[in-house]
Amino acid sequence: MTLSGAIAHHLPMLRRFARALTGSQDGGDAYVLATLEAMAETGQRIDPDDVRRGLFKALLSIWNSVPLNARTSDGPHPEGIARAADRSLERMTPRSRVAFLLNSLEGFPIDDIAVIMGVSVEEAAALQETAGREIASMISTSVLIIEDEPIIAMDLEALVTDLGHSVTEVARTHREALAAIAQNEPGLVLADIHLADGSSGLDAVNEILTEYNLPVIFITAYPERLLTGQRPEPTFLITKPFRPEVVKAIISQALFFDRRAGLGRELAAAG
Repeated sequence: MTLSGAIAHHLPMLRRFARALTGSQDGGDAYVLATLEAMAETGQRIDPDDVRRGLFKALLSIWNSVPLNARTSDGPHPEGIARAADRSLERMTPRSRVAFLLNSLEGFPIDDIAVIMGVSVEEAAALQETAGREIASMISTSVLIIEDEPIIAMDLEALVTDLGHSVTEVARTHREALAAIAQNEPGLVLADIHLADGSSGLDAVNEILTEYNLPVIFITAYPERLLTGQRPEPTFLITKPFRPEVVKAIISQALFFDRRAGLGRELAAAG
């Protein structure tokens, strides 16, 4: 593939990122156009073997230096309720918003985020941590933890509450999980696969999702056992042993995108 062909291949995702970053279609497209024009005028070259990362880095260079997106209106948006999550995203501090979107929307690992943003890996990780906290402050919820190992359950409970969420209960078995959710429906489920008494957290989640529409994060030492193609698909998956910053980031991502999806469904139902 030629360099121009490779750039064209990545443009749709670059436009998606720019629109989410700026909070508007026009603003995002303006930044993408300005990026391409700057590359053409300055003769800026992109490594043919790393076109995607190079494009995002070039766009952020323009975003940091040219105030194209001046929309600051806090008034009603034509999209109504479906814009609420986007307005929450806009309220995040700019650099943490960049780090969050590069990871959660575009799937860049932390090392690539550091290169794209021109910061150290440690600073990129700190920005991810900030993003998680800012999102959690906007989207706080209650969490059901399904985990049979007491130390791990305590760690998860501490991480959840540190983000500003509450824990409804810690369930150790399939039966306890179903009883807990029947008594107090949470906004998020954190679930291990292997539970006390030999029961299955995966089976518990499958049963829960027949009655409730909830985001689920699996935390397991056996990620391959979730790759079965059966519901629930492991959209959010953390492997043991886990790092606290990873758990916090995944919780924030799960809640943010679940909120956006929920608002979209609400808007569709209203229409």
